[in-house]
Amino acid sequence: MSLKFPNPSRSFDTSNNRVTFWGYDSVIEVSFSVEGAALVKLLPGTDETKAGYLKTFDIVKKIIYKAAETAYLQGRQRGAFSYILGTEDFK
Repeated sequence: MSLKFPNPSRSFDTSNNRVTFWGYDSVIEVSFSVEGAALVKLLPGTDETKAGYLKTFDIVKKIIYKAAETAYLQGRQRGAFSYILGTEDFK
């Protein structure tokens, strides 16, 4: 199976400065977070507020989903179902 992102929901985790979203591999839910610094790297000039981070996520979500899929495929053998994407995940 492959990872899909049918649920457009995302939320901002204020305590960790991350946007959290979910993907699905068949019936398995996989949680992802992308760090605020990574969002700024993807879209310089991002307003570093909850609204700004969520807006940037929406603008660059195709890039984020691709990085999430890569992280998942690399970690699936270990059975991981939660991933944090940082600046190093976006070349």
